[in-house]
Amino acid sequence: MTDDAVPDLRASDADRERVSEVLRDALADGRLDMEEFEERLEATYKARTYAELTPITRDLPTSGAPVSRPVSFTKEPVPDGGWPDGGWAGRIVGGEGSSTSGVAVLSGFQRKGRWTVPRRFKCFAFWGGGEIDLREADFADREVEINCVAIMGGVQVIVPPGVEVVVRGVGVMGGFDHPDGDGRPEPGAPRVVVSGFAFWGGVGVERKVTRAERQRLKEMRRQERLERKESRHELHRARHEERTLDRELDRELDRELERERRRQGER
Repeated sequence: MTDDAVPDLRASDADRERVSEVLRDALADGRLDMEEFEERLEATYKARTYAELTPITRDLPTSGAPVSRPVSFTKEPVPDGGWPDGGWAGRIVGGEGSSTSGVAVLSGFQRKGRWTVPRRFKCFAFWGGGEIDLREADFADREVEINCVAIMGGVQVIVPPGVEVVVRGVGVMGGFDHPDGDGRPEPGAPRVVVSGFAFWGGVGVERKVTRAERQRLKEMRRQERLERKESRHELHRARHEERTLDRELDRELDRELERERRRQGER
């Protein structure tokens, strides 16, 4: 399927983010000035279809490309259920998980990026630390358990908004933190159970959006500020024009009164 074959296909947030990334690179390279960048960024977040998105970067190179070409919106096959466009259903993929454990002894470990969380993930930290990032992860089941043992060490679990989190760990001179802003889970979202034991150590759980989503929200807030600023400028211009018109009318009235006085004097 080519880009031209699907001009009416609805664009996703990920598609708009890809375009905004190209625009930011072009601004940094000096290919766009600030005014052009703001105009194209506004058009990007207003675009609803590929036909509206494609022209925005037609004269710009994609990231790392030496030759200018537009961002491609050809839908590539996505394994394991079609994530991210498939939503939470596309992220619950079954299977055994791509990693089942993590160990940090006087060291550290990380599980982040695109990986599959097993039904039960076990980790151990002794005088060390671990990071388990679920923001871009798939899940082997709708409910997964992360069992943490932290002895004079720590483990940080990062979950995306919308995921239900249940903390069942026990701390002795240590503790298990609950995530802030724990609201109602989104329909179809997985359930993450954090269990285990902490002795002179801790297990923290926090909610964070992905870097791409954080940047998108930042750009949206920036665009809203620009729109408010433009609205204030428009209001200022309108008031200035109104005052100018009032002054012109006053001067014309004064001239008419002066002409009338002269006519009266001539009589």
